[in-house]
Amino acid sequence: MECHVYYEGDDDPEKCTARRLEKFDKATLYRSMKQVPYGIVLNPHAERALSPADAEEGLGTLVALDCSWESAEAAKFEMRGVHRALPFLVAANPVNYGRPFRLTTAEALAGAACIFDEWDLAADLLEPFRWGETFLTLNEEPLRRYSECADSSEVVGVQADYLADEE
Repeated sequence: MECHVYYEGDDDPEKCTARRLEKFDKATLYRSMKQVPYGIVLNPHAERALSPADAEEGLGTLVALDCSWESAEAAKFEMRGVHRALPFLVAANPVNYGRPFRLTTAEALAGAACIFDEWDLAADLLEPFRWGETFLTLNEEPLRRYSECADSSEVVGVQADYLADEE
């Protein structure tokens, strides 16, 4: 599975996980949206949750947007592809540790890989980060459960369990 990132460049370059993924040849960055290949676009504004059933639609390509959370409005995600939202996951990165849905680009791509039962890819994507293994540990149970779902509606059901626990 290939990982691609549309890079906005509005975050601190020293903390940017997308740039580190590119540095270690784990993802390809694009500064023009027109260059981003067709695939599964990880979009928090999407109407459907990512599920294992989406693996075939993306033709082996995951696409993420790397931008500041402050500028992550729906218009930023106007890319070609199948748009899906990641279900409930908790961040392990130092900036947003323990906060649900506030994932870095690397965490988002790794979470999607796990949902597609690509655990080795997820570990490889997170290898350059001190907190990478922590992300997989913190989210091990939900990621395993999401990866066993048949479709988006089942993923939403599993997510509802976790959201109820959070309240």
